[in-house]
Amino acid sequence: MSDNRRIGDDQLYVHFITFSCDRPRRLLDMDHPKRLLLGQLNRLLKTHQAKCVGFVLMPDHVHALIWLSQTGQLSQFMQEWKRDSSTAIRRWYAEQQVEYVKQRGLGDRLWTPKYYAFQIHSQEKLVEKLTYMHMNPVRAGLATRPTDWKWSSARWCEKRKPVGVSLDWVD
Repeated sequence: MSDNRRIGDDQLYVHFITFSCDRPRRLLDMDHPKRLLLGQLNRLLKTHQAKCVGFVLMPDHVHALIWLSQTGQLSQFMQEWKRDSSTAIRRWYAEQQVEYVKQRGLGDRLWTPKYYAFQIHSQEKLVEKLTYMHMNPVRAGLATRPTDWKWSSARWCEKRKPVGVSLDWVD
C-alpha cells in the first residue's frame, strides 16, 4: 500500500504557519516592511536548508507554507524570522516613519508572542491551504484576483513570475 499522505521525506511535512502583528495593527500596510520580512525569510530558507511552498503577506498578518529539512526546526525558524524581521522593521519605522511612531508608537513588540502552525501531510491539503492563502487578499478587498496581490506567491504558482522569495513545490 502506498503512503500518499506524506510530503517529501517520510518523517517530514509542510508547516502551514500564521502569525500576526501585535495588537491589531497594520504594520505591513507599506511595501518596505513587507520587503524586509521577505528578505529575512529568504535568508532563513538558505540558513535552514528549507523550502517555501507559498506565502501571503497581509497588512496585519502572515501566512506561509514552509518545509524544513529536519524535524524539530520550526520553533527556531519562527523565532529567528519574527525576531530578525521585527528588528529590521522597527528600525525602518524609527528612521523612515518618524511621524507614525510619534502618533502610534511601535509598542513593546511587533509580532504576537505565538504563532499558529498546522502540519500538512497530503498534496490535497497543501493545495487547499495554498488556495486559502492566495484568496486572502481577495476576501479582504485588497485585490480582485489572487495574482493581482503582489505580496503573495500566487503569481509564481499560476504564471511562474518572481515574487521576491525562492519558491519550491515539495514532491
